[in-house]
Amino acid sequence: MDGWATADQVWAGGLIFARIGAILMVMPGFGEAYVPPRIRLSLALLISLVLWPVVRAGLPGLPDGLGGMVGWIIREVTTGLMIGLLLRLLMTALTTAGEIVSLQTTLSFAQTANPLQAQPGSTIASFLMLFGVTLIFATDTHHLFIAGMVGSYKLIAPAQPLMMNDFTAMAVRTVGDSFLLGVQLSAPVLVFALIFNLASGLVARVMPSFQVYFAAAPLSVILGLSIFALSLGALGTVFIDRYRRLGELFAAGVMGGAGG
Repeated sequence: MDGWATADQVWAGGLIFARIGAILMVMPGFGEAYVPPRIRLSLALLISLVLWPVVRAGLPGLPDGLGGMVGWIIREVTTGLMIGLLLRLLMTALTTAGEIVSLQTTLSFAQTANPLQAQPGSTIASFLMLFGVTLIFATDTHHLFIAGMVGSYKLIAPAQPLMMNDFTAMAVRTVGDSFLLGVQLSAPVLVFALIFNLASGLVARVMPSFQVYFAAAPLSVILGLSIFALSLGALGTVFIDRYRRLGELFAAGVMGGAGG
């Protein structure tokens, strides 16, 4: 390949491709199961070629032995998986919100194929996951992901040791924030379910002969889904604001500082 690129240039491109490919493999939107692997690999190769002139100066030289090459590639793949996983973790807030809404509206048994996961889930959770991915692309939040790929070389330079402590702290914090955000997103339906169940219990105590279950079950579904539909706009706004905040930290290359 000397007529096209030197060995050092090919090595630098391979290192960039290892990190970018790992990020795209688990990143929301690009790393979904329904995206063909060839599309992801082609996109990773294209982004690697674009980033090569930008980050080339900070990459290590070509090692002398095969062991050194394998070690560097494993390190870059691990770094990419760590970064992509942090972006993926916050998406679980929508799954949490969907499962809570399904439980409160007695629709948790309505399972459907989730195109974003390799297993079925509740219909509302699957809808919210698709809704969240659509919002990410509709609001150009995915542009922050591409900017963050450059910022990752400032945060975790190849010549520096992996910040496993910072990553672990950030991952734990993101999981906690994701669960809390999921509960907050489902708060309108939670409040409705609490009031509705209290009212149903009161009616059952006052009128023991009245078949409360047969009257309350359809009302719970209709009113719960109505409140969910009315709050969907606010739900999407809150979620995308939180996600853009994480994307901005990612783009600025300060995620490790936020995690610490």
